[in-house]
Amino acid sequence: MADLPPFQTLIDEHATAVMAVLRGAVGRDGAEDAFQETFLAALRAYPQLRDASNLRGWLVTIAHRKAIDHHRATGRAPLPVAAVREEAVSDPDLADREVWAGVAALPPKQRAAVTLRFASDLPHEEIAAALGCSRDAARRSLHEGLKRLRKEMS
Repeated sequence: MADLPPFQTLIDEHATAVMAVLRGAVGRDGAEDAFQETFLAALRAYPQLRDASNLRGWLVTIAHRKAIDHHRATGRAPLPVAAVREEAVSDPDLADREVWAGVAALPPKQRAAVTLRFASDLPHEEIAAALGCSRDAARRSLHEGLKRLRKEMS
């Protein structure tokens, strides 16, 4: 075990640096929460820490990972919009049938990518494996398919 200073001393010495990293990584709004998460994770791991030679680097690494977690969480959250455009659809099943008819008209790789993503809820890696192509090629097929659908359905 390393000769560790009291945890409060660690916080006092490195809180400013950690907060600066988090403000840069997630912005002012998310920095406070990420800061708390960083030091909670550090507190849990602190008793098992074996090397105390670079505590600042250790904390900044934890902060960086919490920033990634923050971006993943907010990337999945819905974004508020000023107004929602409402379109009257008398038969929701009709709208679904029209969308899937458009999907059926796509070129084979685009059709497969869109179907695997939205009907099977597969991530890009699994779509790539199913199509026998790279992750980037699968993403591109999905992107092109969605672009074509938007164009044809608008």
